[in-house]
Amino acid sequence: MINSKDIIDTINMVQKEHFDVRTTTMGLSLLGCISATAEKTAQNCYDLICRRAEKIVKVANDLSMEYGVPIVNKRISVTPISLIASPFKGQEIVIAKALDKAAKEVGVDFIGGYSALVHKSTTSYERSFIDSIPEVLASTDILCSSVNVGTTRSGINLDAIKELGEMIKKTAELTKDRDGFGCAKFVAFCNAVEDNPFMAGAFHGVGEGECVINVGVSGPGVVYRAIKDAPDANITEIAEIIKKTAFKITRVGQLIATEAAKRLNAELGIVDLSLAPTPAIGDSVGRILEEMGISTVGGHGTTACLAILNDAVKKGGTMASSKVGGLSGAFIPVSEDEGMIAAAESGILTLPKLEAMTAVCSVGIDMVAVPGDTPASTISALIADEAAIGMVNNKTTAVRVIPVPNKKVGDFVEFGGLLGRAPIMDVTCASAEKFISRGGKIPAPIHGNKN
Repeated sequence: MINSKDIIDTINMVQKEHFDVRTTTMGLSLLGCISATAEKTAQNCYDLICRRAEKIVKVANDLSMEYGVPIVNKRISVTPISLIASPFKGQEIVIAKALDKAAKEVGVDFIGGYSALVHKSTTSYERSFIDSIPEVLASTDILCSSVNVGTTRSGINLDAIKELGEMIKKTAELTKDRDGFGCAKFVAFCNAVEDNPFMAGAFHGVGEGECVINVGVSGPGVVYRAIKDAPDANITEIAEIIKKTAFKITRVGQLIATEAAKRLNAELGIVDLSLAPTPAIGDSVGRILEEMGISTVGGHGTTACLAILNDAVKKGGTMASSKVGGLSGAFIPVSEDEGMIAAAESGILTLPKLEAMTAVCSVGIDMVAVPGDTPASTISALIADEAAIGMVNNKTTAVRVIPVPNKKVGDFVEFGGLLGRAPIMDVTCASAEKFISRGGKIPAPIHGNKN
């Protein structure tokens, strides 16, 4: 039941606290599109996307008007394209361009799923697929890519991680006229989930239905205001406040997701309650942590506060919906969070501290800009560290790092829109070349061996 107080609360959240439904994402299975040639497969993918997602933008806009809640992004995720393109080694870009074209045709903001799952090993067609990523990201506009390199069950594919470091450097070089922007459309994962509605890491898992609606709800400003209104609360009470706030936010997301699925003749997927920030003042996860009692995010105590926030958000969301999924928790992307940008610029928020925070947040090192001359092996080592945290802690971790060509520590890079701006962060100069060049597989932890 929705009463008058719920309505007033929602209006206040939208008007004063930056509350929104961050994304309505349609997940589509493309497995039935595989045909005899890359060109025919690409055409089948294009036709299916245009047919099934034809009304996604209109439905999202209609729901936004009807319920008075902004729906910021409309997106599509598809079956990992490494599977769809597996018979067509060297021709992956034909399918990639069809995906980008179809997404533009239906008017969505992004399409995700130019992805590969190589957590246990890398086949020859997946190696060809990874080699294609730099050119694909450089020659398409709204297509996003990801690679899963590890799981708690299987361990970590260090050979694939070595390839990704080199691939990211090549992507940065191919898009140097846009400050390495191609890298902002790529994520390396450990324990990737199949129903994530957020970019750049969204893909439609093979265990999903043919057409699914997943909704991502975000409300850092709402949580910030709730904590600010309780200046004398102890930490136990703060956790309860966050849980109750997350409950309210999730209920709105559940309503939007249910209606969107019904109108689009799709299966209702999940509600992802992730506090995804924006560069706007008042919409920052970093500022929430500061309101909890840290003078500047990145200082001692930050990881503990983030753990409290992440846990309370998940608990509140789970009580509000039986469909909570995706990543659900608190995102800490540097360039997309006004508070994180300020802390990184001041030098208090560093890469080592970010790494510690990823052990308790919902994802990992996200939208971090580093010097353009950072070695590929160092980027690979950064991915390996994050994958190890995810593997051992049985959680999703990710790396979205941009080595910005011709930029050094102290410079800034401007991406614009939701991707924001970022200071170039310092990277430890110690070499990891020998470690990365060893290759092989990092064995799964003992607690991964359960059945």
